[in-house]
Amino acid sequence: VQLQASGGGLVQAGGSLRLSCAASGRSFSIYTMGWFRRAPGKEREFVAGITWGGGTTSYADSVKGRFTISRDNAKNTVYLQMNSLKPEDTAVYYCAADEGSKWYVRTSDALYDYWGQGTLVTVSS
Repeated sequence: VQLQASGGGLVQAGGSLRLSCAASGRSFSIYTMGWFRRAPGKEREFVAGITWGGGTTSYADSVKGRFTISRDNAKNTVYLQMNSLKPEDTAVYYCAADEGSKWYVRTSDALYDYWGQGTLVTVSS
């Protein structure tokens, strides 16, 4: 599976962005998908995840109520809608596919098998 993330950019605090992650290769629909981020000087952290059918989602506490993950298996794409952005959301965002979990979202990046190249989100104050 090849993953291509896009949609990052510069936005003012309080603004919104929608990230997309397009998948190609093996059947996209069988994977749980996740979004992670790495802020400057920090380790990569889990942001949000969604199971293969979209029935289960999971969010980091820091983004609950502001971010929404969704997927369109017909388009082989997963989205991250980010609202009410804060300067602390500034990071490189990565999408990832978890081949080993279909029914629940795992939050450890070590368990994800495929990664996109990352897209930079910068939130100005």
